[in-house]
Amino acid sequence: MQLRFSAIFFFSLGLSFCVTIPIPLEDSHEFTEEDLQFAERYLRTHYDLRPNPARVMRKSANTVASKLREMQAFFGLEVTGKLNEETYELMQQPRCGVPDVGEYNFFPRKLKWSKTNLTYRIMNYTPDLSRAEVDRAFKKAFKVWSDVTPLNFTRIRSGTADIMISFGTKEHGDFYPFDGPSGLLAHAFPPGPDYGGDAHFDDDETWSDDSKGYNLFLVAAHEFGHSLGLEHSRDPGALMFPIYTYTGKTGFVLPDDDVQGIQELYVFPQYKRFVHYACSHPGAWKLFHSLFSIITHRKRIKGFKPESRFFWRLHPQMVDAELVLLKSFWPELPNKIDAAYENPIKDLVFMFKGKKVWAMNGYDIIEGFPKKVYEMGFPKEMKRIDAAVHIKDTGKTLFFTGNKYWSYDEEKEVMETGYPRLIEEEFPGIGDRVDAVYQRNGYFYFFNGPLQFEYSIWSKRIVRVLHTNSIFWC
Repeated sequence: MQLRFSAIFFFSLGLSFCVTIPIPLEDSHEFTEEDLQFAERYLRTHYDLRPNPARVMRKSANTVASKLREMQAFFGLEVTGKLNEETYELMQQPRCGVPDVGEYNFFPRKLKWSKTNLTYRIMNYTPDLSRAEVDRAFKKAFKVWSDVTPLNFTRIRSGTADIMISFGTKEHGDFYPFDGPSGLLAHAFPPGPDYGGDAHFDDDETWSDDSKGYNLFLVAAHEFGHSLGLEHSRDPGALMFPIYTYTGKTGFVLPDDDVQGIQELYVFPQYKRFVHYACSHPGAWKLFHSLFSIITHRKRIKGFKPESRFFWRLHPQMVDAELVLLKSFWPELPNKIDAAYENPIKDLVFMFKGKKVWAMNGYDIIEGFPKKVYEMGFPKEMKRIDAAVHIKDTGKTLFFTGNKYWSYDEEKEVMETGYPRLIEEEFPGIGDRVDAVYQRNGYFYFFNGPLQFEYSIWSKRIVRVLHTNSIFWC
């Protein structure tokens, strides 16, 4: 995973002057003069092998060899510093036009957008697909990144958008020309003014929504990664790997290398800054709302933020809370959940969304789930569970919804009689609702808005009132 984004194309992709320096070869009879010109252009385009202003190459063969070594190391080839058949064949594969090296930046490194709401505009269309198919491909490509970050993308149809999208051929207005069919498929600029964020697609290619030609969705998802600040990855399985690979028509899942890269830019810095600020300004947690479900699965406290795709994870021996994408643990779950709890005896985690409940053992969903919550004994009109907590000593689980709560016998798998009861009558002082709750060392910790109530299970009284953020040891 590489996060530094190279400045794009400070030399023309279409220069065609003759080779005037020796390219180290493993077999001098293997390559034609045309092959050597192509190899030189490739190294200039993607590995910063630069001509002087007069377009006369004055680099030594050893310098060219260093660029070959750099390329071979990037792609995991045998590093010889010589042009061989394997290296040349890789040079011929269709790929993104963005350079692979990050050592010649014109823009500052680690470029990213300073806002989370971004706009895009489709300037023109390819004749290979219908307008609706192109629109869907780009929308789906943006969703790849919005699903794992706080970023939101809105299409506009006039004016200047953050990300301007266009199809073009050869020299298409940005001084970084395409090269005809195959070869360079597209390129994109990193976040910034003017061309910043813009993505261009070579209309000499045959674009498709399947395996014919080049799949527009896959190429667009890759280019939009550049538009957001990512550079190329060395991981052949990553979306941001520079070589085009068709991955099939099954549901696309963003590889972990790409998830880590984009979250390093847009998730962790944002939430780390917020946690730091909230720890210094407790009132800020009103903006954060409250945690609505907390479990202590396998000794890690997990707090789920309302209306979010993420949850906080805190190990008892950790100082900093870690923000984790929900679907990175359980891809089959909905993007957002309402409540969760752990049953340590059964080694199961239960999660609720609306009228459904899921049971997980580790990363696996238990057969027969999801189920309807009324199968647990709740009324059929029950719309959602607000919070849940399991009491290990009694084997009971308490469920909170609205101003009432239920008690569920985990061993018998039945709802106890005499419920629901009113929250404010059974737990006086915590209010008439519960956003989240967890149990530790003989205490319930109830969350209500910006406050956290430490409640003694045995003496049945509030021991102290804390700020919600105290769970992160602020």
